[in-house]
Amino acid sequence: MPVLVISKKADSSQMKEMMMSLGSYIKLAVDIEQGILAGGGKLHADCEGALIEGGSKQENVWGADWYPFPQKVTFESMINIRPRLGKFSMELEDPDLRRAIEKIARNLLEGVSYE
Repeated sequence: MPVLVISKKADSSQMKEMMMSLGSYIKLAVDIEQGILAGGGKLHADCEGALIEGGSKQENVWGADWYPFPQKVTFESMINIRPRLGKFSMELEDPDLRRAIEKIARNLLEGVSYE
């Protein structure tokens, strides 16, 4: 399944395409510096790779999931494990990073129909 890079509000066809991989939610990688995200695919690493190929710096890219119903962001991903930064958990615990990721995800995905 393709991974889409989203830099402006997603439309319903993009949302539907990103939902095809997993059905009930979308794996995301979010570039907190550029305010963009990549979604779709079966692995957060696929999304991360799409952003890095497009010029994102790895240190700015974090993993999350988007649940269209109930419009919720979660923050657990293998790409969030970064021992050199003292981050040893898949669950992103830094409240500032969580806020930044959630703001971007909501700006680009919230309210977009997937049916």
